[in-house]
Amino acid sequence: MTPATNRQRASNGNDIIIIGAGVAGLAAGCYAQMNGYRTEIFELHDQPGGLCTAWQREGYTFDGCLYYLFGSGVGQPFHQVWEELGVVQGREFVHHNEFLRIVEPKGKTLIVYSDPDRLETHLKALSPIDSLLIEDFCDGIRAFTRFDMSLLYQKPRSLLRLRDWMQISRKLLPFVALLATWGSISAEEFANDFQDPFLRRAIRQMFSWSQIPVMVGMSLLAHAHNRNAGVPNGGSLEFATAIAQRYLDLGGTIHYNAQVEKILVRNHQAIGIRLYNNDEYYSDRVIAACDGRGVLFDLLRDYPVARSAQQLYDGHLPVRSQLQVSLGVNRDFSQEPHWVTYLLDQPITIAGEAHSEISVKHYCFDPSLAPSGKSVLTVMLTTPYDYWQRIYGRPLYHHEETQEASILIDQLEQFYPGIQSEIEHVDVATPLTYERYTGNWQGSSCGWLLTKQTLPLLIKGIPKTIPGLHRFYRIGQWVEPGGGVPIVAMSGRLILQQICHEDRKVFRTDLISRSNL
Repeated sequence: MTPATNRQRASNGNDIIIIGAGVAGLAAGCYAQMNGYRTEIFELHDQPGGLCTAWQREGYTFDGCLYYLFGSGVGQPFHQVWEELGVVQGREFVHHNEFLRIVEPKGKTLIVYSDPDRLETHLKALSPIDSLLIEDFCDGIRAFTRFDMSLLYQKPRSLLRLRDWMQISRKLLPFVALLATWGSISAEEFANDFQDPFLRRAIRQMFSWSQIPVMVGMSLLAHAHNRNAGVPNGGSLEFATAIAQRYLDLGGTIHYNAQVEKILVRNHQAIGIRLYNNDEYYSDRVIAACDGRGVLFDLLRDYPVARSAQQLYDGHLPVRSQLQVSLGVNRDFSQEPHWVTYLLDQPITIAGEAHSEISVKHYCFDPSLAPSGKSVLTVMLTTPYDYWQRIYGRPLYHHEETQEASILIDQLEQFYPGIQSEIEHVDVATPLTYERYTGNWQGSSCGWLLTKQTLPLLIKGIPKTIPGLHRFYRIGQWVEPGGGVPIVAMSGRLILQQICHEDRKVFRTDLISRSNL
């Protein structure tokens, strides 16, 4: 729905305004409604989901987010939150036995199996001389199959008491050495320890980016082995839409095409918002589930935000700006590996940046995303935001999109001969595309990129409030380093636990019956 022109509404003392209908905002709205709060969500786009989205082009659905989801397994970590948000009931998940493949130009292939026993055997066959290193790595994955990462998201840290910390510590104690060892080494550093030249190059590509802490990749494979990292059929937008429907069923309201211009503050308390059309809405609390930098520098531009919070956005922390080229192809790729990273003999230059590998995904495991006998393929690359920002709004921008897509398609022809003549649709999303549709700073797809540098922030936590500003909260990927759909959903859940505590209410959740969505 859209607010009426120049409309103003006073708070009834129990209202919460939520900025952003991404997964974090929708989750916060659901839990608020479950606990008796009246909420409204204001979303700049015309649909829910934020970065958890997909788009349709000429019969193809191009997915921009989910390729695995922690919490897909019944009884596994994070599954309960998806039950509460109503998105797993009746939904099918695809669980891949291999995470991805990495192929060098002469055909030598690393298959990253989710089963650590199978992965160990395969790695040793590729490089017997690295056996000890391989055993340590696969033992780490086996250990992580017993590690419950959701322990860190059971309660807001501000509410944890001594007995809570003691319980968490007891459960974490067996993993302390593991976390310390593998959390302090990146995939690139780990790869450099291998003697085999192929594995030295391939290992750094195992988990999408070379600076990821090995611990994070181990945890991912462990979840996949436990069948707790499946891909939801229907795609990311359908997944997000299901959460939005759950929120509406709980009595919430979503305003689409309603971009917030300013957070209203009076006497150091957030009292509401003003939209760009000058409509004002008042509330008892405001939750920002949107771009972190925009909150501090735009929505709260008249409020003296602490310099320590602003410094997060001075450029010293890494973000991930990406280019996604999506292809609708008149060929059935279902017999091909679903995710392959091809190592190149000679780097190719895309948007001014050299790339020595190309990562290709297909979505044939989900028949709802392409017509029968056809396939959706995507290529995702990191790309410099400034390169695209400098030419945005000029004819050169669209020419550059076409040119970079053509370079990638020429490269794909070498991997899949004949594909050029089979491509029916080409879609290009640059960092400016992400920024335009979601508002995310530099088009970042996951807030702060999870690296050794940002891992301490994940452990320590980024404050969810602004010192001196009352009744205002921040949630989502910009206060949860590494982002990820389950983590931002938990962010929405945690903030309502905190609000209920402030109001001396018992935090409650409820489930819906298992029926087809």
